Amino acid sequence: MKEQARQARAENRVIGLVPTMGALHRGHLALIERARLECSTVIASIFVNPKQFGPTEDFSKYPRTFESDREMLERAGVDFLFAPEAAEIYPQGFSSYVQVDGLSERLEGRSRPGHFRGVAISGGKMRSSLASSRRCRAI
Repeated sequence: MKEQARQARAENRVIGLVPTMGALHRGHLALIERARLECSTVIASIFVNPKQFGPTEDFSKYPRTFESDREMLERAGVDFLFAPEAAEIYPQGFSSYVQVDGLSERLEGRSRPGHFRGVAISGGKMRSSLASSRRCRAI
C-alpha cells in the first residue's frame, strides 16, 4: 500500500484518504464520493482502532464486516484499501500520542476518555504513512 501511495505522489496525483473502522454505511459512501470528485487517487482504510475504545467499552464487540465492506468500497470506486493490523499502527514499544486539547473534554471526549487521543494518533499515523493530500472524514 505504501508503495502505491509513493507512486501516486511521484506522479503528482492528489491522494484522498477516507479512514473508517469498517461496518460501512451511506455516510462513508458519501465521503468516498466526495473524495472521488476532489482527488485522483482514493484510499479507504479499515482499522478497528483499539486505542479509541474507553475502558468500559467492548472493543471485541465492534462489528467486523470486512468482506462486505471491501466489496462496497470496490463498487464505490476506491482505488486502494489500507487495512493494517494493530501492530502496524502501534508497534511494540509504541508510546507517542496526540492530545486533542478542547475536544477531548467535550463531545464524545467527555464520556469516552481517551477516544479522541486514539482517533488522532491512528489518523495521523495513517495519513503520514500514506502521505495523503486530503483526508475526508465525518465531522
